[in-house]
Amino acid sequence: MGKHDFRYFFHEGLSNMFSHGFMSFAAIGITVACLLIMGTFTLVAVNANGLLQDLEQENEILAYVDETYSEAQAKALQRSLEEIPNVASATYISKTQAMADFEAQYPDEEILQDLDPEILEDRYAIKLVDLEQQKQTLQQVKEVTGIVDISAYEEIANGFITVRNVATVVCVALIAILFLVSVFIISNTIKLTTFDRREEIAIMRMVGATNGFIRWPFVYEGFMIGFLGAVISFLLQWALYEAVSRGVDANDALQLIKVIPFSKLWAPVAAVFAGAGILVGVGGSLSAIRKFLQV
Repeated sequence: MGKHDFRYFFHEGLSNMFSHGFMSFAAIGITVACLLIMGTFTLVAVNANGLLQDLEQENEILAYVDETYSEAQAKALQRSLEEIPNVASATYISKTQAMADFEAQYPDEEILQDLDPEILEDRYAIKLVDLEQQKQTLQQVKEVTGIVDISAYEEIANGFITVRNVATVVCVALIAILFLVSVFIISNTIKLTTFDRREEIAIMRMVGATNGFIRWPFVYEGFMIGFLGAVISFLLQWALYEAVSRGVDANDALQLIKVIPFSKLWAPVAAVFAGAGILVGVGGSLSAIRKFLQV
C-alpha cells in the first residue's frame, strides 16, 4: 500500500465516519460503554486477586498447643504441621514470646504489663501456600495430635475469594456479550455507509477496482471508531478508578482494602482497551463490507 493509497483510505474512512454522525456516535458510545463495564469488572477482579495474594503472605493461622505438653513436646509438633501439603511455614511461639508480642503491640494497655504468661498457650503461627484451600488445611491442622484449637479469619479470606471469582466470571461473560453487541452496532453503522455509496462502489467495481481497494476505507472507518472509543473509555476508566481509590482510602471502615495504584495498571489497561476497541471496530467493518461485496 503506497503513501497516496494510505491518505486516500484514511480520508475516505474519516469522511464516512462523519457522514453518519449519529450512528458513528452511537457506535463509539456503545464501544465506550462496553469497554468501561468490562474494564471495571476486570479491575475489581485484579484488585481482589491482589488482596488475596497479600492476605496469603500476611495472614496467619494460630494453632494452639495442648497446655499439658512440655516445651519440647510442643516444638516437636513443627514437623507434623509443616508436612501438611498447603502449609508454607509453621513458627513456634512460646507463652513468654506471645506475651512479649502482646505487650509490644499494645504498649499503652497497662493491664497487659502485669499478666502472667502462663495464662496463655503455646502456639504455632502457620502461613498457607494457597488461601483458597484454607478450609481443608484447617481441618488437617486440627487433626494433628497436640493441637487443641485454631484461630483463623476464614470469613475474610472467603469474602475476597468470592469477590474475585464472581468478578472474573462476570467479566468473561460481559466480554463475550458486549463484544458481540459492539460488533453488531459498528457493523450496522458501516452498512449504512455502504448503502449510501452503493452506486459509487458499483462503478468502482465495473472499472476494475479490487475488493481490497473498496474495502480499505471501511476498515479505516471501523478502526477509527474503535480506537476513538478505546481512548475515551480509557480516560473515563482512569477517572473512575482514581475516584473509587480515593473514596476507599478516605473511608476508615475500608482500611483493610488496599487498592492497586492505577500507575501500575495503566499500561496493560491501555493496551487491552486499544486492542479490544480496534478489534471490535475492524471486525464490525469487515463483517459489513464482506456481505456487501458478496452481492
